Amino acid sequence: MKVILKQDVKNLGNKDEVKEVKEGYARNYLIPKGLAEKATKNKLKEVEKRRQEREQQEEKEVEEAEKLKEKLAEEKLVIKVKTGDEGKLFGSVTNKDISEKLQEDKNIQIDKRKIELDDPIKDVGSYEVDIKLHTKVEAKLKVEVTESE
Repeated sequence: MKVILKQDVKNLGNKDEVKEVKEGYARNYLIPKGLAEKATKNKLKEVEKRRQEREQQEEKEVEEAEKLKEKLAEEKLVIKVKTGDEGKLFGSVTNKDISEKLQEDKNIQIDKRKIELDDPIKDVGSYEVDIKLHTKVEAKLKVEVTESE
């Protein structure tokens, strides 16, 4: 029996996938629990339409991420911090600091979780930071950490 999954089902598939399952499994478990519905021609058309809409949305998101990547490649973010002897920072510069400074100076909003730092920045200098804009798009941002007067 062919069914359309209404939500992700462990060891079977993900939402909106069409699966061939045993009739008893579908009738006694999947359909009564609301995990799946019987695959009819109309339902299959709806699923195909939703899939195409998701693909278009995905393409749009990738396109926007590519534009932002180009914009970030041209930018240089300068962060001024208090330092001690030999250019060591009091504290460190984290992905949260970079995210806030991007919003403040360049009006570019990027979630701090998308900014990938192996370790917080603890020295004055220039750094190249990876930013995961989308699963398919990764950008690099030049960050310069300088002493504040």
